[in-house]
Amino acid sequence: MYEQMTLWDYQATLSGTEDSIPEGKVIISMGGEVIFYKNFFNVNESDRFFSELYADTKWQQNTIQIFGKPTRLPRLTAWYGDEGKSYSYSGIEQNPAPWTPALSCIKERSEKVAKVRFNSVLLNLYRNGRDSVAWHSDDEPELGQNPIIGSVSFGGTRCFSFKHKQIKERKVEIDLPHGSFLLMRGETQHHWLHQIAKTTKNVSPRINLTFRIIK
Repeated sequence: MYEQMTLWDYQATLSGTEDSIPEGKVIISMGGEVIFYKNFFNVNESDRFFSELYADTKWQQNTIQIFGKPTRLPRLTAWYGDEGKSYSYSGIEQNPAPWTPALSCIKERSEKVAKVRFNSVLLNLYRNGRDSVAWHSDDEPELGQNPIIGSVSFGGTRCFSFKHKQIKERKVEIDLPHGSFLLMRGETQHHWLHQIAKTTKNVSPRINLTFRIIK
């Protein structure tokens, strides 16, 4: 069991760790920019964040319409952020719950690399290999043009796939392990789709946080 920490506790625990953030690896540089940081959070930090987010997040399973039939999303989600920063995707309206100390701390670390201030975050819980997210781009009007998306992963490793919208043979795949950070910026959402595919592998639960800026 863990003891829930305040924002001050988190900042004190993680103070000085920014200097240990590894250099990012550029995995897409044409038609946008995607940079991968493998060990963005160390194992102890990642374990604590996963445990708290898994237990305390207000998870829900939303329903979307597919060919006129209501279908449950194959994952659990939650939306947190600044007051008034609502978000809509696939016909789902998300109204933000207030920031928690853990989310605020993760956000602050991500902002140091992204060099922006995020005002919202979409959390996804992939409970097992059957949970997934289909091909899509994060290009909703609320995100503005050329949105910056900071994606943090805790828990089981899942394969994250990209494919170019115009050049079909151009594809990129990368495993996102415990404590990793993926930064998408520039024209990435205009030219690329991404997904987390289902898998038959025995994978542990994974929590993904995608930090955003709602205009």
